[in-house]
Amino acid sequence: MNENITPYQSQNATKKEQVASMFNKISGRYDFFNHFLSLGIDILWRKRAIRELKSVKPRVMLDVATGTGDFAFEAINILGPEKIIGVDISEGMLDVARKKIAERNLQHIFSVQMGDSEGLQFADNHFDAITVAFGVRNYQNLEKGLADMYRVLKPGGKIVILEFSKPRTFPVKQAYNFYFNQVTPMIGRMFSKDNCAYSYLPESVAAFPDGADFIRLMDKVGFKRNKDIRLTFGISAIYTGIK
Repeated sequence: MNENITPYQSQNATKKEQVASMFNKISGRYDFFNHFLSLGIDILWRKRAIRELKSVKPRVMLDVATGTGDFAFEAINILGPEKIIGVDISEGMLDVARKKIAERNLQHIFSVQMGDSEGLQFADNHFDAITVAFGVRNYQNLEKGLADMYRVLKPGGKIVILEFSKPRTFPVKQAYNFYFNQVTPMIGRMFSKDNCAYSYLPESVAAFPDGADFIRLMDKVGFKRNKDIRLTFGISAIYTGIK
């Protein structure tokens, strides 16, 4: 697993604490970097992932590692749920999300709060659907985080996880590795207040158990009918499962 891949290798803090600190530092420019570094494709990925929930028609949703709220906003636009709760371990990211919620006047639908993906403060069998975008690779204990999301999902409910993946075909694999390992950290160092954040990104993706390995973890914690949907030559993937 990737528990030992952390943003700040010299610190004694846990991965969870380091990830929270990292996102607090970059929260103000997180949305800009997401769209800039992905050339805007991340927006299309989110839309595609949310459409996986159209058949479920969820009324009450949980967005884990909600960050600045973009995945939840797409869910509101596409699915029209009655309520979405977003949880994240970074107060800085949540502050940005709250501002965006207020600007869109969506307080009656979307609320955010501090929350740990490995210890969600919700009752069992509570949500119709759960979403996570680019967050599971940051979990300190991935299996524990998946198991807790399974716990709070209603029987018959669906989980949709969007995460970076590793292309495996030539020449996409080579171009991707160059961009992710050379260009992304360089741009991050130029414009970010945190020199480590965009070096951690390719390291965390490389260590993430994607594809069949991740599906096996979903199977292990209890999810059924699990699928791995590849996007943009395998640069990212959508994982879905049913409780």
